[in-house]
Amino acid sequence: MAGYRVGVDIGGTFTDIVFLGDDGTLHTKKISSSVDNYARAIADGLDAVFHDTGLSGAAVEEVRHGTTVASNAILELKGAKTGLITTKGFRDVLEIRNLRMPRLYDLTWNKPPMLVERYLRVVVDERMSAQGEIEQPLDLHQAEQAVDKLLSEGVEAIAVCLLHAYANPVHEQMIKAVIQRKAPDLPYCISYDVLPEIKEYERTSTTVINTYVMPIVARYLATLRQDLDAKHVTAPLLLMQSNGGLTTAQEATVKPMNIIESGPAGGVIGAQALARTLDLPNIITFDMGGTTAKASLVERGEVTRSLEYQVGGGIMIGSRLLTGSGYMLKVPAIDLAEVGAGGGSIVWIDGGGSLQAGPQSAGATPGPVCYDLGGTDPTITDANLILGYINPSHLVGGDVKLHADKAHHVFETHIAKPLGLSLAHAAYGAHQIAASNMIRAIKAVSTERGRDPRGYTLFAFGGNGPIFAAAMAEALQMHHIVVPPSPGLFSSFGLLYADVEHHYSRTLRRLLRGTDPQELNDAWDRMAAEAVAQLQADGFTNAQMRIRRAANMHYQGQTFELTVPVADGPLDAEAIRVLEEAFGQEHERTYGHRAGPEEPVELVNIQVVGQGIPDRPQVPEGLHTGQIVGAGGTQARQAYFGLDIGWLETPVLSRGDLNTPREGPCIVEEYDATCVIPPKAQARLDAYGNILIELP
Repeated sequence: MAGYRVGVDIGGTFTDIVFLGDDGTLHTKKISSSVDNYARAIADGLDAVFHDTGLSGAAVEEVRHGTTVASNAILELKGAKTGLITTKGFRDVLEIRNLRMPRLYDLTWNKPPMLVERYLRVVVDERMSAQGEIEQPLDLHQAEQAVDKLLSEGVEAIAVCLLHAYANPVHEQMIKAVIQRKAPDLPYCISYDVLPEIKEYERTSTTVINTYVMPIVARYLATLRQDLDAKHVTAPLLLMQSNGGLTTAQEATVKPMNIIESGPAGGVIGAQALARTLDLPNIITFDMGGTTAKASLVERGEVTRSLEYQVGGGIMIGSRLLTGSGYMLKVPAIDLAEVGAGGGSIVWIDGGGSLQAGPQSAGATPGPVCYDLGGTDPTITDANLILGYINPSHLVGGDVKLHADKAHHVFETHIAKPLGLSLAHAAYGAHQIAASNMIRAIKAVSTERGRDPRGYTLFAFGGNGPIFAAAMAEALQMHHIVVPPSPGLFSSFGLLYADVEHHYSRTLRRLLRGTDPQELNDAWDRMAAEAVAQLQADGFTNAQMRIRRAANMHYQGQTFELTVPVADGPLDAEAIRVLEEAFGQEHERTYGHRAGPEEPVELVNIQVVGQGIPDRPQVPEGLHTGQIVGAGGTQARQAYFGLDIGWLETPVLSRGDLNTPREGPCIVEEYDATCVIPPKAQARLDAYGNILIELP
């Protein structure tokens, strides 16, 4: 019997499950998310697959999971009651933040609530210099008093972040010993173990976030493990990290900060892998689900990662200068831009009489009006149903029945009549507004990073991504679109392409010119040894490991860094010169200019990524999805393509029908998604089952 690897991705509306056999057999399931207990939807989905296929838990060799449980704890402020011990004079770093304002002229904007209230932030009188020299020793008795105070307040976890601890952790380690002695079962974090890097606010915030969600993630993973065991699924559980690599459940329990943005990463990694197969080095991924739409850039075959991001601050879009609305997390993460535009996004009229779409969403419950589950507000899904893009009898393979009459009524009542528009025009307007909102996300990862989207291929997935992809690409003057197999479950499928990764970083501030190469070699070697030890603990042999190095650098005097890869092998003076030139090129590519040779480049942080590479390919070359066969007969329905074109009789196809190239308009219906191919566009199926769309 074939062994199966399972990918599970939880979204705001649906939970997606993919079973991939080592013989290439693929089974998929899409069920509504159980918002009150996400683990329950996973168990129900596994039961459904077992029932449909006759498989049992014994057939599962590995479970890979993208989860939103940590980010939800922050969004809902339901993390652990956390205390913070910090250096005297730095009690309010969390509140002062870095003076970034998300809306420059909005005097009514307030900072988000602190994850650690002020009365739970206590100080100790100690001082470490930026060079790691002890200027004032820590009084151990005072450290004990600080711990006792927090314990008396009933904290559920303690974070410790002392000034310049990245340079010398001895004082943090003394407090760590006190916590272990006084409260051996209490979760805690010290900043040196979490983020041994410069910048006090970023380090404090990251340490607090890690501590705040630790108990929540630990309970969730323990519950999930119990549910899996109850289904006789005893296979290892791996978690997707925000950076696109996998980590073990044990490691995720200790450092849950790495899985905060776990959910969106799987689709980007899957797109990267398929793009390499198709020899497409530069792509923009577009993932639209029921609640949000996300865009990311894959350039020269590599995903782009940000060094930091904010969680809990709403939509992640626009200029990186307009930050400050959420909680700072300084960990590597796939660089995503996100908008509140999904199938469940609510369509509404603002006070000025203009039509808007999102960011509020009807979610899974009550969902769009056409779901007939109690929703009362018109949504994008209702609009797409009115426009003829969605088959009311085919959503999720027919498991979800849509009520077109209810969608027509709510749009007519709430949108069309108040605006004096025809029903079709109102629905198409909502569709266009949603598309324009999502175009902002694509621009945020391309033009705002100095990249021209016209030179990239749009890789569209998610349950709603293929509906909007062609219209968005046309607006951006992009001519090539790829829609992968099982697009509505592609984030789950992408989990199966990921490798185990462990990321390490340390502050090492040096001007590159004149730096002793051996000092850099020794520092990187120590971090590489950490990565090797962790991968060995994960069960990888030395032959299955790949160690990659990178450097965070800026021109001396700058505040923000850019990341540049560092070549393998020992560094010498020439290699350092090459590294400085690589930084200059990256600075020019990102910002449009570079400084002259007289401006020194400063190394700030060094990084190491340890990857565990399995012996066999993650995904077999031949996949058997059972979804590439033609329908054997063409149906058609009316679909609306704007005022200039109007309603057209539009063929409705299966994916396999595109083995014969077609010219739009046509609609491709699948179990998990619908793809709209507009008039004059060319569509065909490639050898891997991808839909390739060419726009005129």
